[in-house]
Amino acid sequence: MTLASKTAWQLKQLLDSKQTTCVEIMQSVLSEIERREKDIQAYLLIRKSEDLILEAETIDKKRNAGIAVGPLSGFPVAIKDNICIKNVLTTCGSRILENHRPIYDATIVEKILQADGIIIGKTNLDEFAMGSSTENSAFHPTHNPHQLETVPGGSSGGSAAAVAANECILAIGSDTGGSIRQPAAFCGVVGIKPTYGRVSRYGLIAYASSLDQMGPLGKDVRDTALMTQIISGYDPKDSTSIDTEVPNYLSTISDHHQLTIGVPEEYFGDGLDDSVKAQVKSAIQKMKDRGHTIVSVNFPYTEYAIPAYYIIASAEASSNLARYDGCRFGFRAPDVKDVHSLFTQTRHQGFGREVKRRIMLGTYVLSSGYYDAFYSKAAKIRNLIAQDLSTIFERCDVIMHPSTPTPAFQLKENINDPLAMYMQDIFTVTANLTGLPAMNIPCGWVGNLPVGIHLIANKLNESTLFQAALQLEQTLHETGQWTLPHMNES
Repeated sequence: MTLASKTAWQLKQLLDSKQTTCVEIMQSVLSEIERREKDIQAYLLIRKSEDLILEAETIDKKRNAGIAVGPLSGFPVAIKDNICIKNVLTTCGSRILENHRPIYDATIVEKILQADGIIIGKTNLDEFAMGSSTENSAFHPTHNPHQLETVPGGSSGGSAAAVAANECILAIGSDTGGSIRQPAAFCGVVGIKPTYGRVSRYGLIAYASSLDQMGPLGKDVRDTALMTQIISGYDPKDSTSIDTEVPNYLSTISDHHQLTIGVPEEYFGDGLDDSVKAQVKSAIQKMKDRGHTIVSVNFPYTEYAIPAYYIIASAEASSNLARYDGCRFGFRAPDVKDVHSLFTQTRHQGFGREVKRRIMLGTYVLSSGYYDAFYSKAAKIRNLIAQDLSTIFERCDVIMHPSTPTPAFQLKENINDPLAMYMQDIFTVTANLTGLPAMNIPCGWVGNLPVGIHLIANKLNESTLFQAALQLEQTLHETGQWTLPHMNES
């Protein structure tokens, strides 16, 4: 087992006992990148290795001098390329921003650096985070490390693939409708979307502002709890940030009290792959065998969740992406003769097909005569879903169901079928519409492809989510249903 394949908490133990150094960890990760990146293409930008080694040496010197080192201990961290890093290319996977260098750091980046994390590079994504396969990137698709001819999921496919391939220790993604959890499921890693407002969105380039949230991907539950602890907290620069105390997730994660687990039967019907269903049902049964209470719950508005989500998300995208017009920043179409041509040609040449599709859909549902017919109804459905979940959490601690309807699909299989691609989010959009914390835990295999189980907890109840996730992870590991990715090196 290489250093790069270990979890952050395992590496922390090795560092504390002086059995390794930050430089050795960085060298191991860079070795994995050199070995695998040409096939996986998880990154859009990787920093110079000499700069990364120098930063690792600086952390080692601090530790050797007896100076306190931050909780990230010099671990290599990958950042999704829709998150701003000062003076570093931040493209959103789009031609319209291919030369964009922000003049400030996102709050989440500041917190990672303050915790002594080392940012190793920017990961690939579907353009402006619009997609479920990382095939919509303007630069290149990313491949699933477990089976290269399949997709890694999206839109945070680069971050999930980098963690699964040991090309970083931890990664950050963004999640608007499942964009952390769905690729985490496809790549066999842990990924969490915290409560909306728990993590500052300052410096995240917006797709749909009422849905977007950032969160970590890691090799196991403890690692994601560590990173969630670091990046959470109130930020006055984000008007949606929640001003409330952040619990110490690492101190509460091992509390093993019995849980009541809600299982929505609507999520086990038509459209769910039989092999995925078997793995998820088996995992839930193992939790019952461990002494937890399983109750059936109902999601009566399941069939409306996807249309409501795509109406709201596309409407907000239409507004947010209006700023890319060739006048203020980013790409500007050449050889235009008037302002109208500047706008239309810049957007025509700079945006990809999926982004244009969602802008057009969003503009349509916001237009006069259609607002009440579509957007207003979607907002009402969103409220009804939130009310249902509020009632459900009066009966249970967490909800468990499949993360995705299928394992990872083949590259190009759904690229020309937008509806098939959108349906990949059917089990994850509910958490975004309601702002609830949710995460993916790997729970088995279909051939060489991972299967994920999805957990949802009540608002600001990440502690319970982590407790349930850790017990589930330990149960699946003990029973042999899941072998952790870092123990399954390629």
